[in-house]
Amino acid sequence: MTYENQRSGNGGVILLKKDTEEIGRLTYTLFPDDNKLIITYVLVHPKNEGKGLGKYLVNHAIEFARENNWNIYPHCSYARSVMNRMPEVEDILLKTNT
Repeated sequence: MTYENQRSGNGGVILLKKDTEEIGRLTYTLFPDDNKLIITYVLVHPKNEGKGLGKYLVNHAIEFARENNWNIYPHCSYARSVMNRMPEVEDILLKTNT
C-alpha cells in the first residue's frame, strides 16, 4: 500500500492506495501561521473496514505534522479517538474541553 499526500493551498488529502485503487482517505486543513493541522475527516471504504487502515492514515498525518513542526487538532471523532489512546502524541495533540 502507498500513501499519496495531495496538498493544495491550506488543506489537502492523504490517500491510501493499493495499486491504483483507493482504500481510504484523510482530509486536513492547515493553519501554518498557528503551527496547526486539523484532521477533518477519515474514511476507509466499506470493503476495507475493520483492518486498522484508518489508524494507518492517522499515523501518516501525525508523521506529516511532525515533519513540519505542527500540532494536530483531530476534529474528526475517529481521529480524536485514535489519538487519545496514543501517549506518544501528547506533545502535538491539541485537545478541546469537550
